[in-house]
Amino acid sequence: MNVLFIFLDGIGLGEDDPEKNPFVSANSPTFDHLLSGSKLLAKNAPFLSRYCTMISIDAKMGVEGLPQSATGQATLLTGLNFPKLLGYHYGPKPNQEITELFLSKREKSKQNPRNSKPISIFSHMAKAGKNACLLNAYPPTYFAGINSRKRNHSVIPLAAVSSGIRLFDQNDLIMGKALSADFTGQGWRDHLNINATPIISPGEAGILLATLSKEYRFSMFEFWETDIIGHKQNFSNAFKVIEKVDLVLDGLINNWDFENDGILITSDHGNMEDLTTRRHTFNQVPAIFIGPPAKHNNFSKKIRSIGDIAPFINELLND
Repeated sequence: MNVLFIFLDGIGLGEDDPEKNPFVSANSPTFDHLLSGSKLLAKNAPFLSRYCTMISIDAKMGVEGLPQSATGQATLLTGLNFPKLLGYHYGPKPNQEITELFLSKREKSKQNPRNSKPISIFSHMAKAGKNACLLNAYPPTYFAGINSRKRNHSVIPLAAVSSGIRLFDQNDLIMGKALSADFTGQGWRDHLNINATPIISPGEAGILLATLSKEYRFSMFEFWETDIIGHKQNFSNAFKVIEKVDLVLDGLINNWDFENDGILITSDHGNMEDLTTRRHTFNQVPAIFIGPPAKHNNFSKKIRSIGDIAPFINELLND
């Protein structure tokens, strides 16, 4: 089975209140269709159908304080309770402890592969000799910052590169082998002034996600625009980004093999579902599985927190 993991940063399951939650009023026909007419709200989880299941899962992991990106994403990718390991939630970028844990596991794997325990989904795939990728393309300024040590990887690209996976670049984007972080490429032109960037529609981005994911046993896409908009508390932009994600999902599912391959969508913490605050929320986050009917029972029974995501994906990948 091929698995596509779509990570939507800062999306929780909020209240049915249009004054605080943009998901109540946003135009999202694809999500509505998948959920049999329901919105992406706390009251509508759990939802189960033949090809789509949505459940509500915990992002706090038994640790006081607001969930944060670095510990949340590290937990999603490994199944380890990083907030508990550190004793606190941390983010947005990984601190030294998180970084060293990923890198130290890589070094042990080089020295004695048989005795090293894979720490992330990416390293699990590398150890099994199966192909995996992060479908995001990164611009030249990103690599320049990393190479000059003026910036650090966030958790998801850190997990990829520490497992020996190459990050896609501008050439990959131009050749249609990867997608920009905003799906369409418009941000590369508007904010990075890279005029050679090809512009695609959200629907075309969904089709490209479906096409590219067929080439890999495991693929992942990180979308962080939702978290940025949540912090800025802008309803108009929130509506736009929800509608964009919905159009991407439409292109994706209309080109997906539901009987054989799986899509998993989740988040690291709440944020954009409550625009009355600039901060993250304590809300549970959605976990959505789209794929073979035989896998939905395990999904709904085994997933209770963001720490259960990686073990479930690894189980799918072992089939």
